[in-house]
Amino acid sequence: MKRKLVSVLLTAALSMSLLAGCASESADTAAESAAPAAEAAKEEAAPAAEEAAPAEEAAAEGQTIGIAMPTQSLERWNRDGSYLKDQFESKGYTVELTYSDNKIDQQVKDIEGLIADEVDLLVIAAIDGESLSNVLADAKDAGIPVISYDRLIMNTDAVSYYVSFDNYTVGTLQGQFVIDTLDLDNAGDAVYNIEFTAGDPADNNAGFFFNGAFDTLKPYIEAGTLNIVSGQSEFDKVATAAWDTATAMERFQNILGSYYSDGTQLDVALCSNDSTALGVTQAIESDYAGDNDVIITGQDGDVANLRNIKDGKQTMTVYKAVANEAVATLDLGIALLNGETPDANLISDSGWTFDCAYDTASYDNGTGIIPSYLLVPTVVTAENMEKELVETGYYIVDSEGYLEAQ
Repeated sequence: MKRKLVSVLLTAALSMSLLAGCASESADTAAESAAPAAEAAKEEAAPAAEEAAPAEEAAAEGQTIGIAMPTQSLERWNRDGSYLKDQFESKGYTVELTYSDNKIDQQVKDIEGLIADEVDLLVIAAIDGESLSNVLADAKDAGIPVISYDRLIMNTDAVSYYVSFDNYTVGTLQGQFVIDTLDLDNAGDAVYNIEFTAGDPADNNAGFFFNGAFDTLKPYIEAGTLNIVSGQSEFDKVATAAWDTATAMERFQNILGSYYSDGTQLDVALCSNDSTALGVTQAIESDYAGDNDVIITGQDGDVANLRNIKDGKQTMTVYKAVANEAVATLDLGIALLNGETPDANLISDSGWTFDCAYDTASYDNGTGIIPSYLLVPTVVTAENMEKELVETGYYIVDSEGYLEAQ
């Protein structure tokens, strides 16, 4: 019943749009002969155009968006879920938002529930990109388009589009920060020691983050300018299940105890995100024998990490403006609900004020290339934190001078 109502309303909106278009054409023709006639035609067309907008809003009010987020235990997913919900509701859609406590079976059940509720669009940030093939086959059978949000969902042809940041670039920004901070191009005979901490093997993005950083630093590793004392240079060796802070801390404590307890200096701890950086920072504070400032990278702009950056404990984070990611997802979702096949023109047609690229080559989920909208992340340090995060409205400054999320 709901889908029939939506269809009727969309047809009404389309009809009124056509009426407005016809009136506009009449105005153009009349303008060639007399300006007053053109003005009269425009006045006649205006009411039809004004009537079309309420019809579109009514169509949105009859549709439901299902949003499946991984967990509320990581700050960034709370932000993503909140931004997405606010964006879709601001356009009149009903939103069902679920969090799955990082439990794969729970997320499958959550998505099954959204399908049973006959949502009109699914936006999914997968816990495990390999685990949703069967449930999304049901979504495809039900005619529900699927947007893979931030993390690419693998091995299913049910995914319509992918919206994320350029994940490889996240890693390259971290690697380039190390190069610039240590001035590795002019290092001469100097040798700097580095250790890597990567993300969750179940998260398809984790490999892109790690590879972006490692590939950027590889020439310096091969030249001997950067030295991995532990020898742990492969993703599987440095990965952190569920991006867990405590797991990252324990692993890094073991590294410090095994390879740096004799006074060997650690210069760089390259961490793929802020939750792992938090654990690594805690390990360095408690177990590192050296007294030098270690370069520690991160990603996400979590409040605790921004405090550490201000206090000089963490060096940088790569910030992904998830508010913009939500805007891109909204406009893509509306286009899909309108039966369109979005492409690169969506970027210009939507008038986004942030940088985004349309990619049809990079992201193969095992069933083919998934068309992707990739936003550009930003490096944040203590020096540019206020400009990038406060002046843009993403965060506010509290009474102690630390940043809090809006």
